[in-house]
Amino acid sequence: MSEKISKILFPRLVVLITTCGMDGKANVSTFSFIMPISFQPKYVAFAVVPTRYTFKNLKEVPEFVINIPNEKMLKEVWVCGTRSGRDTDKFKLAELKTEASVKVKPLRIEKCPIQLECKVEFMREFGDHYLIVGKVLEEHVKEKEFKPILHYSGNEFYVVGEKVSYGG
Repeated sequence: MSEKISKILFPRLVVLITTCGMDGKANVSTFSFIMPISFQPKYVAFAVVPTRYTFKNLKEVPEFVINIPNEKMLKEVWVCGTRSGRDTDKFKLAELKTEASVKVKPLRIEKCPIQLECKVEFMREFGDHYLIVGKVLEEHVKEKEFKPILHYSGNEFYVVGEKVSYGG
């Protein structure tokens, strides 16, 4: 039996990605298919299923914010990953306060220690997902030391609890 790729490549950083449609309606969704792809200039990529509301928004307004939650935000991560923004105000349901972005239209999540404002530079279908590549236009680092949430698969989440160093 073949395992899903999400169970083979783990754990993965959990982020909350905010987008908005042409009508200005904001959305937030939980993602763990994400990675940095360039340091200078900064580029990040994530994968999204084309049926998701986030994808619709990205087609209309090709901008997004990657909000990195801390370990105290597991409830918010769960809510934003289990509801659709098409028919639910996830910001209200998860009690997330927002703040305006500096260079993009989608809002930032106030509580997140790191927020990256991005402009879509590449969008292409790969299997059942689209790869979205965004150039980081503005970064906000409110805290450097925090415990990120990691995702295994399905309903399994973990928090990194101890910093380890290796000098080899």
